[in-house]
Amino acid sequence: MAIIGGGPGGYEAALVAAQLGAVVTVIERDGLGGSTVLTDCVPSKTLIATADLLDDVSGAEQLGIRTSGDISADLGAVNERVIKLALAQSADIARRLERDKIRVVAGIARLDGPDKVAIEGNDGSTESLAADVILIATGAHPRVVDSALPDGERILTWEQVYTLATLPEHLIVVGSGVTGAEFAGAYKALGARVTLVSSRDRVLPGEDADAANVLEDVFTRGGMEVMGTSRMESVRRDGETVTVTLTDGRSVTGSHCLLALGSIPNTADLGLETAGVDLGDGGFITVDRVSRTTRRGIYAAGDCTGVLMLASVAAMQGRIAMSHALGDAVRPLVLGEVVSNVFTAPEIATVGVTQKMVDEGTIDAESLTLGLAGNPRAKMQGVRDGFVKLFARPGTGVIVGGVVVGPRASELIHGVSLAVSASLTVDQVAHAFTVYPSMSGSVAEVARRMHKR
Repeated sequence: MAIIGGGPGGYEAALVAAQLGAVVTVIERDGLGGSTVLTDCVPSKTLIATADLLDDVSGAEQLGIRTSGDISADLGAVNERVIKLALAQSADIARRLERDKIRVVAGIARLDGPDKVAIEGNDGSTESLAADVILIATGAHPRVVDSALPDGERILTWEQVYTLATLPEHLIVVGSGVTGAEFAGAYKALGARVTLVSSRDRVLPGEDADAANVLEDVFTRGGMEVMGTSRMESVRRDGETVTVTLTDGRSVTGSHCLLALGSIPNTADLGLETAGVDLGDGGFITVDRVSRTTRRGIYAAGDCTGVLMLASVAAMQGRIAMSHALGDAVRPLVLGEVVSNVFTAPEIATVGVTQKMVDEGTIDAESLTLGLAGNPRAKMQGVRDGFVKLFARPGTGVIVGGVVVGPRASELIHGVSLAVSASLTVDQVAHAFTVYPSMSGSVAEVARRMHKR
């Protein structure tokens, strides 16, 4: 097995392949864990962990706790911890691959036909590696445009923010998708003034509308300026200030600008076309539900496929690819069971059927929403924003999706995820015990309210 890319899609695939008896080589340019561990998911969620703590402290007085003095974040120290944790996670992955006798080559690779990989090592070495199976897991990188080029100092992509030693005085975040919303919320909690520029009419246009509305209300209530239906035309730096000009002629000036404009797959110069691997819209690799490309013996996993740009999906795609290639039992990827989470405050977790699918008639399902404000544990913790929503089939009551908005929604969604993957009914979920008091009690309460005689 030759695996190009050492992120979740690559290293998880390598572990499965080694367990099944294959000889595995992983080629990774920047470091094991890829961008997920080194510059994206792990660093951002580490930064957000600090922001969450400050957010909790800001609401401490309503719980009877007096805070005196200035409680603030040292961004230099925070980013130092971020980088340290990312490197430690990468080292953990390296040790695990070494334990399983998986060869790792630091360098870049491209296809040299359908069954051979040409490797250029970071040390200047070259190698031609024959392989029975090739997995491409090269990930993606931040999208930039010519009118808003990052300089790594004042105009930044989400991979560059960890070089900041001091908190931005006024951060302008361009892009209100998951990445933009997460960083906007984090820096606001850390103490920066934040303006969020959204080309759509609300934040998180791809998420549940009810959930997005809750988050936008929290953002604006907390002092963030959210500029809806405002499309960026250009970003210009002038010394220590940056100016974001909008297509309608308006402009906003701040100290820093964070660009969250989406991602571009790392599929250029890989020799894909000559090897017979088809690319779809946007340069993403076309794959089926077991991660096969259009060329026999070549698989792909992760963000370079554009299936769902989540680390968990990349890892699952990689594991499925190796199981399929090596003849082991395999269950094709089921997108209807994928769980995702937006790490804002409150968090937004979703699984399965969405409100949009129901509204458009794609699927027949009933829904019920229950606010967290009435949950006893939420009252004790001073939580007033958030809800639980379940989707169930009419007649059978089988749960096919759900949304949780609230603190640690990423943990609360697991019960709903189990219900979706196991096709549990609302009655089965309602009859399972929950702790009193607990946030998870609201999941059971929604299920109880969906019961029909």
